Amino acid sequence: MIKVDARGMQCPIPVVRAKEALGNASPGDTVQVTVDNEIASQNLCKMAAHNGLEYQSERDASGAFVVRIVAGERAEALQTPPAAACGGATVVAVASRTMGTGDDALGAVLMKGFLYALAGLDRLPDTVLFYNGGAFLTTEGSASLEDLRLLESQGVEILTCGTCLDHYGIKQKLAVGGVTNMYAIAEKLVGAAKVIRP
Repeated sequence: MIKVDARGMQCPIPVVRAKEALGNASPGDTVQVTVDNEIASQNLCKMAAHNGLEYQSERDASGAFVVRIVAGERAEALQTPPAAACGGATVVAVASRTMGTGDDALGAVLMKGFLYALAGLDRLPDTVLFYNGGAFLTTEGSASLEDLRLLESQGVEILTCGTCLDHYGIKQKLAVGGVTNMYAIAEKLVGAAKVIRP
């Protein structure tokens, strides 16, 4: 068994360390990754599932999350080519509750208008990413939830940074889309044919 202690590490480091260990393992070997938060555990499980690897996750007596992944192919099989990640996609990256700089009240009105307009376009983006202050737009109380749900119902992927939700203490208030990590955000942005930052 190959053990990786990733406690105290911010995303995407636990996933990167797990991929490195799996790349050095022989098929059938088990890589055990220990992390100290649920989001890191979920990200490791998603990575394993995405690559078709057997895995299990549990909490140990200390409260840490222990994820065991059975190695399959070599490292090359664990790399997700940028084109496959987004397929030449259009990605909208929202880093703030406001659009532009200057007057925050005006910026909030502009952002609401932008997301409303986005949901009504004939050509929709493939993914909308929310991080830092933008995380508030996908949580309870956001004036844009109806528009974001409309986008999601039309097949647009809505993803919010889990580290950001944790930082602001609003993870339990997420009201649309899913939680993602910095590795996936970087992968989406690098693989996109077009990135729009309102």
